[in-house]
Amino acid sequence: MSEEFQPDPPAEAGPDALTDGTVAALAEGQICAGASTPGLVGSVGQVAHDIEADVLRGILRAEPLGALTKTDAQPGSTLFGDANSCHTEAELLRVEPSGAVASASGAPASGAPASGVPGGVGSVAKDGDSATEAMQVGPCGVGAVAKDCDSATEAMQVELSGADAQPDGVDVVAKDCDTDCDIEAEVLRGVLRAEPFDADLTTGPALSIAANRAFASAEPSVQDSSASSAQASSALSALSDLSAFEAAALASGPSGTGTLALYLADVLDGLDRGRADWPGPLPPGGPAAVRDAVAASGFGLLPERGADPFETLSSLGRLLAWGAADPGHPDCAAHLHCPTLAVSVAAEAAVAALNQSLDSWDQSPAAGEIEAGVVRTLTRAAGYADSSAGVLTSGGTESNLMGLLLARDDVLRRRFDADPDLDGIPPFAVGRLRVLASDQAHFSVARNAAFLGLGERCVIPVASDLDGRMLPEALAEALDAVADRDEVAMAVVGTAGTTDFGAFDPLEPLAKLATRHGAWFHVDAAYGGGLLLGTEPDARLHGLAAADSVTLDLHKLGWQPVPAGTFLVKNAASLRTLEKRVAYLNAVDDEQAGYPSLLGRSLRTTRRADAVKAAAAFQALGRAGFQRLLDRCQELARYAAEAVRRHPELELTAEPQLTTVLFRYLPPDPRDADRVNGALRRRLLEAGRAVLGRTELARERPGTPPGRVRLKLTLLNPHTTEPQIDALVAAVGAAGGAVSARSGPS
Repeated sequence: MSEEFQPDPPAEAGPDALTDGTVAALAEGQICAGASTPGLVGSVGQVAHDIEADVLRGILRAEPLGALTKTDAQPGSTLFGDANSCHTEAELLRVEPSGAVASASGAPASGAPASGVPGGVGSVAKDGDSATEAMQVGPCGVGAVAKDCDSATEAMQVELSGADAQPDGVDVVAKDCDTDCDIEAEVLRGVLRAEPFDADLTTGPALSIAANRAFASAEPSVQDSSASSAQASSALSALSDLSAFEAAALASGPSGTGTLALYLADVLDGLDRGRADWPGPLPPGGPAAVRDAVAASGFGLLPERGADPFETLSSLGRLLAWGAADPGHPDCAAHLHCPTLAVSVAAEAAVAALNQSLDSWDQSPAAGEIEAGVVRTLTRAAGYADSSAGVLTSGGTESNLMGLLLARDDVLRRRFDADPDLDGIPPFAVGRLRVLASDQAHFSVARNAAFLGLGERCVIPVASDLDGRMLPEALAEALDAVADRDEVAMAVVGTAGTTDFGAFDPLEPLAKLATRHGAWFHVDAAYGGGLLLGTEPDARLHGLAAADSVTLDLHKLGWQPVPAGTFLVKNAASLRTLEKRVAYLNAVDDEQAGYPSLLGRSLRTTRRADAVKAAAAFQALGRAGFQRLLDRCQELARYAAEAVRRHPELELTAEPQLTTVLFRYLPPDPRDADRVNGALRRRLLEAGRAVLGRTELARERPGTPPGRVRLKLTLLNPHTTEPQIDALVAAVGAAGGAVSARSGPS
């Protein structure tokens, strides 16, 4: 059994500063005793100089503090020092690994290490009335911070309790469960998430937001205990001004991203709550339960008046997480539907905030260059020369459509001297064009042929072996038959990683046969093409460089958010079919002046900057990081195959070739196998226990009981463990036994 996958530790955060909050208003203008550290008005000491960013809505914002050390704190106070030096001078909080419970005075309890200021860092408080062991908020600020082990984002959680909080501000701080830097305040510009709670708008730490709104337009200034009640009154009146947080606030622009950061924190908090509502990989109860829950939520309707955006986002996040088929869950293993890298999701948020569109340079200056860099990386990995090109797409279906489109137009120009851009398919070519693909090829090949006016019958299925690989001799025979019928082989489609078996067609001999018959050679590597990201060349992709075009999907074995498809061509001139001149997007004189035209690369006009998230992952992981992910997922597939083989009631269909495992449950009556396997999968779905794939073999396997229905594990989560796979396999066996015991159809 291998060790559980461990990612590389993150790089140190940079020292981005936040300056939009300067003071903390205190109840009725009172200043907490002991708040003598420069730059603070009571409240949270050197963690952040206020409980900024709306504690009512469960958000804390950490402020940059310079280089304060513990010598800045006054002896006997609960303000601790060295609070911001978590390997950086920025917005992170340094805490001590201690499991002791703090005493009521805020001083370290007996046995607790006291490496910080008395009553400060080193003491640990445990919130007995909170399931998350969260920080306690007292009348004048932060009480205690304790371990937060159930937060996916490793952020602080807050409750309005005050039971252990001291009246003079910071009480104690504890270590977050699994990070050296502890509080991840740098990711969203210092936003720390918190538990929502109800609080009186006129008392306690709720006033902190008013203070920050009141002073947002001023330069940061040092406030001390001479702050007047007039300031507090001004802060209180500012509570009515929530314009910075209104639903119509923009995500970017000169005013910055402060509101977006708060919204993101709220929706992420909702996601964690939804996950806590139901810990399974998808919601229980089946389609009816989900339909009822969504209907009850009101999401999807357009009301006359809007609702509070924070509550809206928190509720939405909670509903989505509860009602999601979560690919990050180890028991969600049905489809080529990968869990996403956090670094890519964060980059995706930046793309969405800036809303770049890659249909012209003046809508996406940097994003267009980033896409060009990502495409160049992938074309080189595929073995293409610098004369190649490519574009990001919505996925394999669009990329395969583009491959067949270019193949059709290429053969019409070469063989029929036609101009398909202006005249379409000439009458003498209608019904004669043929596409040859494996009988295991993706269904989009036939569907796209229909889209192109060729009809699904133009696709000739070529036989594959028992492992799902196209047989070159069968292709040669099919191509000869096409020529004998005076038809035209428009394209040969090879597959690198079939959906079910994960099989790789032998690309090199297929390429030679396509060339011999004058056919375009397209390779659908939507699944297996992810192997190009690693450090080690994979022999199964040998011959890929001979392809005229290639489909890659980085939202499969690339761990990117959907969509992240890619279409590559060996010769950039092949994209002439897509060229279009539109005065307001790519004027000739602009292009002559050095402004690149982006319009002739894609089927789409408006196009998201989907390459940005991939670029972030490329830079953060490097080839070595991707190789570890690839190796781990393939290792898990091999382990799962062995677990299936060991189970007395399960039958392994074939050895895994990539990360998919085909198998089935064998009931006492083998003739009932198809019904039982379909029903046990639905049983697991209905219970919210597991998401398994289902497929049907093209033909029955020799030497096995009858039936074509198979279950499928698609293992794309490198954080899944072997014990989790064992438990999932056992659950399948138990569900099969339960279904087999029932009589009649399910």
